[in-house]
Amino acid sequence: MTSRGTTRRAVLRWGRGLAGFAIVSTLTFLGLLAITFFIGRVVPIDPVLSVVGDRATQDQYEAARVAMGLDRPLVVQFFAYVADVFQGDLGRSVSTNRPVVSDLARVFPATLEMATLGILIGVLMGVPMGVWAAARQGTWVDQIIRVFALLGYSVPAFWLGLVGLAVFYAGLGWVAGPGRVDIFYDGLIDPITGLLLVDSLLVGDTEVFWNALSHLVLPAAILGFFSLAYIARMTRSFMLDQLSQEFITTARVKGVPEWKVIWVHGFKPIRVPLITVIGLSYAALLEGSVMIETVFSWPGIGNYLTVALLNADMNAVLGSTLVIGAVFIFINKISDVLYRVLDPRSL
Repeated sequence: MTSRGTTRRAVLRWGRGLAGFAIVSTLTFLGLLAITFFIGRVVPIDPVLSVVGDRATQDQYEAARVAMGLDRPLVVQFFAYVADVFQGDLGRSVSTNRPVVSDLARVFPATLEMATLGILIGVLMGVPMGVWAAARQGTWVDQIIRVFALLGYSVPAFWLGLVGLAVFYAGLGWVAGPGRVDIFYDGLIDPITGLLLVDSLLVGDTEVFWNALSHLVLPAAILGFFSLAYIARMTRSFMLDQLSQEFITTARVKGVPEWKVIWVHGFKPIRVPLITVIGLSYAALLEGSVMIETVFSWPGIGNYLTVALLNADMNAVLGSTLVIGAVFIFINKISDVLYRVLDPRSL
């Protein structure tokens, strides 16, 4: 009876958590919709003029304005906008003359692929570096890692991208150049997931896989460098706080091996705050890769958003902004779930 009651309480607790997750996510997304909608209405760009051009007559302008629903009250336009979004309609891009949803489905996987490899580099290198710097506080190892992290904060992304191309592509020839693949490989793989590395492996085309990887490794490594700098700095800060605790001193006095003191007693408690750091860093890579995508001619959402802004393509701009905001919401909620997995006390 007691066991059954405990199970029931656990199920109810998870049910409440899931309901709260759904409610908060929905309200946050509606707030994001409101922000993107009203930003689209206050920016000094006329969406009608973007469609009809500056040589259209007044009658043509008014007809397009009515067709786009911009003659209706603002509140009615907002609810129509929300209804369209929940039906998967983000409008049509002026730049490409295709639905914005189709454009985003085409460009977002490219950014996702690059940012995912970048965050893997940042985590796999940044976390050990941060732990090592904290364990060797004040030594030359700590100083080098701190300077390395400082460079990640201060070096401009576009400059580092250009230097990387000049050195590793033009100079040494270790990596491929701009673009996602060489031109003669473009279009050979039909999109399945949109992730070119995955799709090429799924169809068994290793030649396209290695070519795509050679194009991806440099921009992903540069993104990973910026992510690494942030993750290493925060890991070091968390670890220094943990290593100054009394239970760490007690463990050392008892003769616990140093590696166990650092990686079990010291590192284990900081996993939860590190989830937030890694999640925010990943989301930042997904939305902040504009300069890297521009330098490397990478056909991702950052490049798409830049072109849309230059062409005053508001449907594409708002659609891209909405997707990026939704990614932030999703990653934050995934972080909340991981909190509960790693620390059941947070339930």
